[in-house]
Amino acid sequence: MEKQLSITLRRSCIGRPPKQRLVALGLGLTKLNKRVLLQDTPEIRGMVYMIRHLVEAEEILVEAKETL
Repeated sequence: MEKQLSITLRRSCIGRPPKQRLVALGLGLTKLNKRVLLQDTPEIRGMVYMIRHLVEAEEILVEAKETL
């Protein structure tokens, strides 16, 4: 089982500093209420922390797919 983060953009990036806008774009959040699933890594968590006032994030456990 691997952890993923479900991240949803809840507040607009209009009027925010350019750095925060770029972080949202880097996470793939382009429109309000858009949800993305990303791997749970320290880098992604740091990006979410930078824009924590604009997003909602929750951990999701996903079963790993077996490959032969």
